[in-house]
Amino acid sequence: MSEVHDSPTGWVARHIREYVESGGERGHRKWGVNTLLLTVRGRVSGKLRRTALIYGADGPGRYVVVGSNGGLAAHPAWYLNLLADPQADVQVGQDGFPARAAEADGADRERLWQMMTRLWPQYDVYQTKLPDRRIPVIVLERTGTPP
Repeated sequence: MSEVHDSPTGWVARHIREYVESGGERGHRKWGVNTLLLTVRGRVSGKLRRTALIYGADGPGRYVVVGSNGGLAAHPAWYLNLLADPQADVQVGQDGFPARAAEADGADRERLWQMMTRLWPQYDVYQTKLPDRRIPVIVLERTGTPP
């Protein structure tokens, strides 16, 4: 397997390290919500990039994440990388698996946005501050189990 590069943001990197070093026993539940690890291939570098994200579950094998980028005006790199290559690796607690990403739209996006803002109300605050950027809602769907 290729080397995985963790988020360069210090507190995110520490969260990832705690998650990985404990095999998902610690770090899954953070800030009162569930989090997952998302690994994607960089669209420019080709390197594997890993970050930690708040998620919601939308049925078996379907995990929803939000591309809020902490309320910044630009989309997060992981989202742009998924647009280039929707294949990803996901770790939810102790369970790691391959997944395919798809951006939610229409009524499905609105339903999932409401679900996610109930979990993390700050998303609504970010969207209000970003009228020129529609924050993406991404569904990560399990495509198999690791070897």
